[in-house]
Formats: sequence, structure tokens, C-alpha cells
Amino acid sequence: MSSQRYDYEFVAPSSTVYHKERRSEKHLVHWFRKGLRLHDNPALKEGLKDAATFRCIFIIDPWFAGSSNVGIIKWRFLLQSLEDLDQSLRKLNSRLFVIRGQPAGVLPKLFKEWRTNVLSFEEDPEPYGRVRDEKILALCQDVGIKVISRTSHTLYPLQKIIEKNGGSPPLTYRQFQNILRAMDPPASPESTVTLTTIGRAKTPQYANDDDYCVPTLEELGFDTEGLMPAVWKGGESEALIRLERHLERKAWVASFGRPKMTPQSLLASSTGLSPYLRFGCLSVRLFYQSLSELYRKVRKAPPPLSLHGQVLWREFFYCAATNNANFDRMVGNPICVQIPWDKNAEAFSKWANGQTGFPWIDAIMTQLRQEGWIHHLARHAVACFLTRGDLWISWEEGMKVFDELLLDADWSVNAGCWMWLSCSSFFQQFFHCYCPVKFGRKADPNGDYIKKYLPVLKHMPTQYIHEPWTAPEEIQRQAKCVVGKDYPMPMVNHALAMRINVERIKQVYRQLVSYKDVCSGGQIFSDVEGYRDQERNNKLHQQHEKPSLNNSITLN
Repeated sequence: MSSQRYDYEFVAPSSTVYHKERRSEKHLVHWFRKGLRLHDNPALKEGLKDAATFRCIFIIDPWFAGSSNVGIIKWRFLLQSLEDLDQSLRKLNSRLFVIRGQPAGVLPKLFKEWRTNVLSFEEDPEPYGRVRDEKILALCQDVGIKVISRTSHTLYPLQKIIEKNGGSPPLTYRQFQNILRAMDPPASPESTVTLTTIGRAKTPQYANDDDYCVPTLEELGFDTEGLMPAVWKGGESEALIRLERHLERKAWVASFGRPKMTPQSLLASSTGLSPYLRFGCLSVRLFYQSLSELYRKVRKAPPPLSLHGQVLWREFFYCAATNNANFDRMVGNPICVQIPWDKNAEAFSKWANGQTGFPWIDAIMTQLRQEGWIHHLARHAVACFLTRGDLWISWEEGMKVFDELLLDADWSVNAGCWMWLSCSSFFQQFFHCYCPVKFGRKADPNGDYIKKYLPVLKHMPTQYIHEPWTAPEEIQRQAKCVVGKDYPMPMVNHALAMRINVERIKQVYRQLVSYKDVCSGGQIFSDVEGYRDQERNNKLHQQHEKPSLNNSITLN
């Protein structure tokens, strides 16, 4: 299908229809993937028009569940979301059919068994999903099935943004914002699917009803012994409750200013929304519209574009990735600086498992493993530590850990943030590194966060909590935490490692500057120009446009 299409309907030639009754009755299958909700679901609403029957499906590949690099906490969130969706559909005299297998294998069988002649789904903006959907579109063409797809996982049709930018995605946030200012506002969210929406359409019942139930973690092969209670409960119902709470924060609503950072900010919040946007339990268009309406009500003025920085950074990375199948890797990625990272399995394992010897870093990684979420400033800290700050290990390795553990990590945003934080793309301020002691002390001055996630340090005096190796041996013994025995020694000398790594990445950019002098074109060279400008005026701290606490894509 053409990449110029934003929303599309494909109708197969009537000669290929293989059920005679299809020409008079509409039998719909709606395929849920990311958009796990009934509100703002334009593809489902369009498909339901004049339908005689409808079935809503979600496809789980059992092999993928057992072998993929997706952790148990993310799977639990997904299954909870499916359970919630199933319950909502049952209130509409329908249900969710959870199918096991691969889409190309199971869909033809279902189409034939259920006499399907219309398939609807939310458009997937990412390269892998687009390739998969092209195959399904071809399959539907072969058997005479109409396909309905609509944009609703992003605010804008991404191809339209790319067209406005001359055929390529904008690769600076300022450029991206300028394009949005010249475009119409995002489409309003669709109303929630109700019994009125469904009309006369029915969902047939089956004797083998249990065959299509949402599986348990155990049925998917996960060992749940020792699994801690969920901090984030999946599902559209929870998402809408959280959105209401998010909008009720009166002090923040009154000013729409930069929220004050406190140690409590590092903990999961009952108003956090990012996992729900990632799984599509909450519509990004509904969030955008709700925030705009609230601003108009409080300020009596049209909302500025900056109000939506939280979701626009998400949109920016989706747009940058949509036509780049190598967006999640360094080699073959035209926008990524090629940096000779080290390979150090032992050092990487210590980072990933929270055993670096730096309490601030280790507490963050522990929270990530236990809860599936960390504050966006905490993400900055551990990403810098792994890559350009201390360990000089590729951002790709860190991205994989986040993909496994982080509830709100999706392909585009996860890869984009890791490239950004490692100075591999979008950002060249490699002189600015996060100190794993000073940054932690500023964010968590009393060490309450560290003590929560690293109980081995709970008796360590506050003055030593961020660098316990400096505590006298007697104090370590009194705190029941002898460094090197009960808690690891620091794995690196941060000050020395930072100086070495800044020089290494500086050399990479200098080589690119030299290469630029004899070459032309390419996004990497725009990065080089940014570096050259910074070298010239030496004002790195003031020049960078980056997601701040107020416009973090993590939607804290």
C-alpha cells in the first residue's frame, strides 16, 4: 500500500469473494494490537457501521511469549489490559477473542470459519508493524476482504508531517515544532463505543468459549513465584481514572509551570500515564484534548504548543523512526553517529542488575526491575552512566534492558531516547555528564529513595548514603553494611572515567567534522555542525533543546 495514505480502506475485487452471503451482510473482525481501548477507536467504530456480526480479537504468539526479551511485569500489564478490555466488551454483549499463533497463520483460518468480509485495525506507525500490515493487506486482497485502518496511536498522521518537511522526518525538535505550528490541530478523539454504536451487530457465542480466554502468566510459561504486587495496573478503566486524577492536580493546573522535583517524584504516581499511552489503554488524542480544554478553562486563552511537550516528544520520535527500520541500532542507521563502544559483559551485567557500587544508580535499576517504571531523570542518570558517562557501553545494550523491563518503552521512543542520552543523535552536549553521586544527592538528599530500594543501606547515615565507601569502617559495621562485603565497591572511578570518555567522544565528533569537510549530505553532518557551533562559542548548557521535567515523555 502507498506510504502516502494516512487513513485507508482497501476493498478487494468482488470476483475474489469466497462466501456468497458476504455481498449482502457485513461480518467484521476488529484486530486489537496497541490501541487496547473502546474510547477513541475510529477503526472499530467505522467497522461497526451496518455490521451484522463483529468479533474483537487479540493475537498472542505463544513462542514469542516464551522467548522474547519482554519481562514478566510488561506481560502482566498486557494481560491485565486484555482482561479489562474483555470485561468492557462483555458489558456490550460481546467479548475479546484471544487467539494463539502468528497473524499470517491464524487470520485466514478465522476469516473462513467466521465468514469475515471486513477487517479493521488501528494503523501501526512503526516499521515492523507496517511491514506486518502490508502482508495482511495482501492476504485480505487475495480472499476478498475489505480492510479499514485509521490513525489513532499518534496525534498526527506521521506521513503528513514528513511531507510537510519535504519528504524526510524533521530531526530536530525545533524543526518538528515549526511544522506542527503550520498544521491543523490533531483530530478530536472519537466517542466511546457503546451499545448504540454497535446497533444490530451481534457477537456469536461458541461452545468452546474457554478456548479464547485471556491466558494467565503461568499458561504462557512464566514462573510467578516471588513476583511482587503490581504497582501499575493495566487496562483502559485504570487509564481513565488516572487521567481524571492527572487533571485534578489543582496547584499544577493553576500555573502550568515546571513541577518542583522532590524525592517523592522518583516514586510511581497514581496520576502517571505513560504505560497507558504505550499500550494504547489511553488515547493520546484524548489526553491532548483534555489538557487543552483545561488550559482554556483556567487561563481563558488558547493553549500554547509547549503545553503538550509531554506527548510531542513522543510524536517526534515516532516520526523520526517511522521510515527507518534501523532506528534501534547504530550500524546502518543514517541518523546515528558511529561510536566505537566497548564490549564488557561483566560491567554491563553489574549495571543491569543494580550492582555498580553507586547507590543512586543501583536503586534506580532495582526499582526498574521490581516495578517496571523509573522517573525520567533516573533514566537520564543510568543511561549516561552506561554509555558516555562511565562504562562506555553501547546504548543498544541499555535500550534492550529498557525494552524488557520498562512498561512505557516502545520501539521508537525507547531507541530515540537512548540515542539522545548517549549523544549518538539529536544531542551533542557530551561535555555534560551526570555524576552518580552529586546527581543522586540533589534528587534524593536524605537517601530515602535509596533506602527503599536498597534495604542493605537502610542504616547507613545520611552523610554517607550516596557514597558509602567513604564511611569509616566502624560506621559501616554499625550500619550492618560493610562495603566490599555486604554492598559492592564502586566499579569505576567516575571522575577519571568521565574525563576519558568525554575525550573519546570529542575525538569522534572531531573526526566527523574533518569528514564533513570533504563530504556533503546526511543527518550525521547536521549533528557535526551542532558540535562545531558548540566548540566555537563554548556555551553548551544554554543551547540544547531537550525534554525537561515539564515536558518529559514519561508523563510522570
